[in-house]
Amino acid sequence: MNSESAMTRNPETGPDRNRIVLVTGPSGAGRATALNVLEDLGFETIDNIPLRMIPRLFDGAPLDHPLALGIDVRNRDFSLSALIDLHGGLSRSRDGGVALLYLDCRPDVLLRRYSETRRRHPLTPLDAPEAGILQEIALLGPIEQRADIVIDTSDLSPHDLKSELHQWFADGAGQSLSVTVQSFSYKRGIPNGADMVFDCRFLANPHWNDDLRDGTGLDGPVRAFVQADERYDGFAQRVRDLLLFMLPSIEAEGKTHFVVGIGCTGGQHRSVVMAQDVASTLAQQGWRVALNHKELARRGIAASGNSSAPEVGKAAK
Repeated sequence: MNSESAMTRNPETGPDRNRIVLVTGPSGAGRATALNVLEDLGFETIDNIPLRMIPRLFDGAPLDHPLALGIDVRNRDFSLSALIDLHGGLSRSRDGGVALLYLDCRPDVLLRRYSETRRRHPLTPLDAPEAGILQEIALLGPIEQRADIVIDTSDLSPHDLKSELHQWFADGAGQSLSVTVQSFSYKRGIPNGADMVFDCRFLANPHWNDDLRDGTGLDGPVRAFVQADERYDGFAQRVRDLLLFMLPSIEAEGKTHFVVGIGCTGGQHRSVVMAQDVASTLAQQGWRVALNHKELARRGIAASGNSSAPEVGKAAK
């Protein structure tokens, strides 16, 4: 068993590999932000691909991931008829698994955004952006009317847009938050990037038992010793309950990765046992979990063949 493994939801609830989202709208309305959010949700994203090349993406093997394509007037072969035909053709050939997402925005807000960034508008690079903004909105009007989803970003911050996109696409693309549970040694310091840290040093230490000192928290006897501490069950339950209470709200805030550090003095016994238990519970509750025993990995220690530690290669669901 490797010291690091991933536990995920049942594949049936994972990303829909055949899903396609076409993302368009006036320049400055948030297309780049939307593509970044969709990428975090498990989509493969491509921006500004020529329309004529898009059908070729589906000529080979089936998609490994859902796909989000950014399309705007800068595409060399962009035209209303070409985009409308593309959307219709993909929808028919892929049994309706195609969504046209249109990001709208008021002209005054777009003008302010261009003024703040001092960028030129792609339709009027030599003139003031206002003319290009109005021209582009008029050009894209028929596309907006045909869109499956329209989001007005005029009054949305990037965080607000992220939350809006999560409501539309998180379920179809799988769970967006991944959790890393990492055991570590306090002798080497708290891991960089840890969002939350729990300290196991108050529990009975197998290091002082000659028969257990050279073992790890992955071994049955060490595990049994640590769990026999009368304080272990209460502490482990409180840690699990706290995380299960917090994680839905953390995900709702749009965070895509959360790191839980669990430490003991040497990072070999108590923290490993606790990390195994916490990661197993989170996986059983459907969370996407990566388990990393930092000190064991550093020492090149793997689980023994007779280890009774819970399986962490897959979720229980």
